[in-house]
Order: sequence, then structure tokens, then C-alpha cells
Amino acid sequence: MTTLRDRLRAEASIVGEAPPFDPSAAPDDPQELFRDWLGAALDAGITEPHAVTLSTVDADGRPDARVLVLKDVTDDGAFEVATGSESAKGTQLQSNPNAALTFYWTPLARSVRVRGLATPASAEESAADFRARNAAAKAIALAGRQSAPLTDTAERDRLVAENLAALSADPGLVSSEWTVWRIQPFALEFWQGAPTRNHLRLQYTRTPEGWRHGELWA
Repeated sequence: MTTLRDRLRAEASIVGEAPPFDPSAAPDDPQELFRDWLGAALDAGITEPHAVTLSTVDADGRPDARVLVLKDVTDDGAFEVATGSESAKGTQLQSNPNAALTFYWTPLARSVRVRGLATPASAEESAADFRARNAAAKAIALAGRQSAPLTDTAERDRLVAENLAALSADPGLVSSEWTVWRIQPFALEFWQGAPTRNHLRLQYTRTPEGWRHGELWA
């Protein structure tokens, strides 16, 4: 009988076609390299290139992770994501700002890992991000309760319908809970896979003097 282990072992990995990359020619600032890699993913037409796994720590010190979307990278190199402050990730970031982001672009055999500290943007900046969302997404966010147990789907549907009507009457309506978070990195790793498993790994670490970078063993 074929087991799950057998089936997983039979699946190919590192199947993407990696672009040329010379770690010795990497820029001193990791933001420049990240923008280059994200641009390559966008240019390649990769589905949801802005999808990123956000990892946080809960009150008991246990890791938590979920996939969301990257909003932007600021001029000073912070990575922007957003969520309701009442959500699990929102409350976790408020109590412990240590966070990690993981990008993976399979067709390019590339991944980027980011570790940093999260700080909330201003209420005005968060409101502007909320207004840029589509109506359905805004209606769900206005209902709040993200990550809370769902016990009554009819109530949810009623709240969403009411919020859609409220948004139609007032397109500028925003959620006071919606928060943009900026994760300022203290470490990044750029990983480019190879079928031989002799992967390229370039790590950036922030120091008082600036960024230090160097290669890691695969």
C-alpha cells in the first residue's frame, strides 16, 4: 500500500527556474535586493507574488502563522501588512512586536525571510489603507470579530449586508480597529534553491554601523 510518506517522497521539489544571481554582487542595502526580487516575481506573472506568511508569538510564547498580503515596503525598508486590532495577529503584535515574514515564489525557486519588530502606523495611514480595500473586504472588517468563533452564520451575513449598505451610503466609512503594521527588519535572508540542494543563501544582519551581509551554508 502506498503511504502518505511514499506519495510525498515521489513529489518533486525545487522545480522552479532560478534567474541568475551572484551573491558577491549583492547591494549593501537589502531593501534594494528585495525590491529587485519582488519585481522579478511581478514581471514573471507569478500568482499572488505579494502573498506572505506572517509569524507571530502568542501570550504563551507559542508561534502562530498565517498568510496575508504585503501592502508596501517603505523608504526606510519597513514591510507593511494590515489587520484588525481585535484579530489574533493584531493582539499578538500589540503584546509582542517580534514578527517574521516569509515569501516563497515557487516558479523562481526563491524565498525571502524577514525578522523584525512591528510598530503600528498612524490612525490616518491605517484609515487610508482601509478605504483602498474593496467593498466586500471592508464590510467583513467592519463586522470585526476576526478569529472569534463563528456560531451564527445568519448573524454574520446580516452584519455584512448592513455594512455594505452603510458603505454605499458613506464610502468614507472606516474601521477603527483596522491597523497597518510596519515590520522593521533586523535580519533578512535571500534564498535561491537548486535541485542539487546546494542552495544560495545570503543573509543580511543590521548592526549599529549598518547592514552586514554574507553567504550561509546551504
